[in-house]
Amino acid sequence: MSDSEKVVPLTREKKHIIGHEGWMPLALALSIGTAGGFVFDWLRMPLAWMLGACVFSTIAAFAGLRIGMRIRLRQGMVIILGVLLGSGFTPELVHQLGKWAVSLCVLTGMTMTGATLSYFWFRRFTLWDKVTCYFAAMPGGLNDMTILGGAMGGQERAIALAHALRILTVVLTIPFWYRLMNGAQTSVLAMPHPVHNEWRDWAVLIACGVAGAALGRLLRLPAAFMMGPMLLSGAAHLAGLTASKPPGELVAAAQVVVGCGIGCRFVGSALDQLHREVGASIGAAVLLIACAVGFAEITHALTGLSLDATVLSYAPGGFAEMSLIGLALGVEVAMVATHHLFRLFLIILTGPFISRFVLTRGR
Repeated sequence: MSDSEKVVPLTREKKHIIGHEGWMPLALALSIGTAGGFVFDWLRMPLAWMLGACVFSTIAAFAGLRIGMRIRLRQGMVIILGVLLGSGFTPELVHQLGKWAVSLCVLTGMTMTGATLSYFWFRRFTLWDKVTCYFAAMPGGLNDMTILGGAMGGQERAIALAHALRILTVVLTIPFWYRLMNGAQTSVLAMPHPVHNEWRDWAVLIACGVAGAALGRLLRLPAAFMMGPMLLSGAAHLAGLTASKPPGELVAAAQVVVGCGIGCRFVGSALDQLHREVGASIGAAVLLIACAVGFAEITHALTGLSLDATVLSYAPGGFAEMSLIGLALGVEVAMVATHHLFRLFLIILTGPFISRFVLTRGR
């Protein structure tokens, strides 16, 4: 079998590849994802380009088509999205910090509750061992939980499957819900973007992206290629250095790449062989969504924060995906991004230590 024909299993990504290796699988994935983006944009779905690419590439992966995604391409596009998200930070957000403190405390309780319920759910409905169930149950950190779980003896493929299906379920459920209930149908190509960016604006945006990515890697931040640029872009916009955003066409392309990256994680999977694990993982995702909605109602009652923004802040999706959904739906992007970063830090910092207590009981 030649290098171009090698398949990377769902949870055993090579350093720079998700799915099949080679330029042809990448071109096929991007073609399928772009077609999906056009279809979903025509249907006036929120976050159409990412959702369309995600759905179409996931179907292609389960159908056995040879698709693949290069990690470096995805990282480059994530940098663009980080700069875009940073543009949502405004001076008015300072007045919300007090309410956010309460919300972050509630989020901590929700994370612990959701993880506990998911852990027992996996123990009940799968044949996975305790280590695999524990790291699969964490509502965040796909790559980190897969690596940590594998290092502690868990099944990497099962852990990544659970997290990939969690993200896929959340990404598909919430935008569709807002489309059906609220009529949300924002297209990134129709979003207001300054059309007369001066060279200074472009210089600031590019500097935020390049320096932010380097800073994120240097500090070893979670989701470094998005978090670093987002923080620098947020600082630049708060300081009034620019009011510009990346153009809509570039953002749409970035969303297609991110969506294809989700779908390519299912390369090598077969529904007829994994139906029990797939069903359990989707069930756990639904359980986490229910927790998010319930705790969001509590936070809304305590603080008066927007219920839509709080639901998106608590939803157990990926940091990049949920932040983009917030942007597409017109909710407070800074709040959504801040809460997801907080949860990601919480899970990464506390998960390994708590696991030592949980996984040693009964031994």
